[in-house]
Amino acid sequence: MKTIYQMFETTVERHGDKALTIEPDGRRLSYAAVHELTERLAGTLTALGVEPGDRVAAKVEKLPEVIALYLATLRVGAIYLPLNTAYTGSELQYFIEDARPTVFVCNPGEEDQLAEGSPGSVSFVSMGPRGTGTLFEQGDSRPAEPVVVELDAPAAILYTSGTTGRSKGAVLTHRNLASNCATLTEAWQYTHDDVLIHALPIFHIHGLFVAVNMSVTTGATMHFLPKLDPQAIVDLMPESTVLMGVPTFYTRLLGRPGVTAETTRNMRLFVSGSAPLTAETHHEWRVRTGHAILERYGMTETGMMCSNPYDGERKAGTVGPPLPGISIRVVERETNTELPAGEVGSIQVSGPNVFREYWNKPEKTAEEFTDDGYFITGDLGVIDDAGYLSIVGRDKDLIISGGFNVYPKEIEELIDEHPSVRESAVVGVPHPDLGEAPIAVVVPHDDASVDPEEILGSIRPHLARFKQPRAVRFSDELPRNVMGKVQKAQLRHEHAGLFQQQQTPAGPKS
Repeated sequence: MKTIYQMFETTVERHGDKALTIEPDGRRLSYAAVHELTERLAGTLTALGVEPGDRVAAKVEKLPEVIALYLATLRVGAIYLPLNTAYTGSELQYFIEDARPTVFVCNPGEEDQLAEGSPGSVSFVSMGPRGTGTLFEQGDSRPAEPVVVELDAPAAILYTSGTTGRSKGAVLTHRNLASNCATLTEAWQYTHDDVLIHALPIFHIHGLFVAVNMSVTTGATMHFLPKLDPQAIVDLMPESTVLMGVPTFYTRLLGRPGVTAETTRNMRLFVSGSAPLTAETHHEWRVRTGHAILERYGMTETGMMCSNPYDGERKAGTVGPPLPGISIRVVERETNTELPAGEVGSIQVSGPNVFREYWNKPEKTAEEFTDDGYFITGDLGVIDDAGYLSIVGRDKDLIISGGFNVYPKEIEELIDEHPSVRESAVVGVPHPDLGEAPIAVVVPHDDASVDPEEILGSIRPHLARFKQPRAVRFSDELPRNVMGKVQKAQLRHEHAGLFQQQQTPAGPKS
């Protein structure tokens, strides 16, 4: 098995003149040009003191040059650490203290602010569009030959979202990245003939370690959009073949009249992940375009684990069977006993895609693995008789009300069927009688008039009493992170006092 960087070099030999990236203004960077820039940046990193095993952190806007920085980091045997561009200076200090990067690459003008209070061993340099920034002012250094690394050596650190405490740095090896890339390339039949619409951020596993890795190792071309722009995506579809996105992409695209079977005729694959895709969106997209969205399942620590098939049935509401070489099981939460098809339990995974460890957290790493080496994902799911996995929710989102397990997704799917509802989120909040009770936060369609009892009445015939929300609250939108995942921890916090406020001396009604 070759590393991502080795596969990139092979691609350059075969497709050097091809465009790797095309920006909205028409600027094209060929594979040869990106390789030349990669060599130059590798020399600069070495001149800045970066050695094999050191960390190179990057918190920069989405630029084609960032791909070269990532590849240059791999070339010198260092560990690439991409960071969310939304992080504030105080948040970034945690990552700097925890990872201790040798070099931190930021946006122009941010160097001094970040350096204040940071360890003196960190070099802060900047990267801007078209070769601007202090990283490019370090002088040309002759690049050494690519460092030969072991496949099980660290290649990258991705920090988890940190919704329940401090973020943890998942250490991904060269084997993790290369094996997952090769598996997906074959599963989705991705080749040098593909033209990808890339509108995802590149500090996340989907945008970087799926979309970019698959492209630079096959010779595909990417329309490199700086952010989600639905109209730009529609305009690019006639000359593209693949779109990788999150559910928000598809809901917003469905709001564009230009999304039709004709405009998507040249497209061969629409991928969705990072958050659940509703069956309604899946159905509406198929009706409008004739294409079935391919939903897959992955996470920071594992890369991609499951995928609906490229050839075969793509089941709405499922993430498909495990990818080749990867083992998925659903177990009973308390006993770790594997469950039969049709029963909900904790999802565990094993395979060459699974991360090595949490950075500097050996005890936390040990907690997240079973005795026989399976990673505990923290997700709840169910496998059907055909081997397709459906995600029920996060383990921490499980609601235990009056001693009964309540799975939010089951309730959300019913609420979302109401014609006045755009989307919903069900969370558990403290309840003086039940311990915890489900409530629904509902986003109505624009101009829709709906009251809580109408919502509850529509789902009452389909749910046991203990599953029915004890309250409905309306909102203009659900809080989401940059990848479109609903931030349920925030909703729990916002509504934590709901039933305490309603409690009377006679006790709450049940």
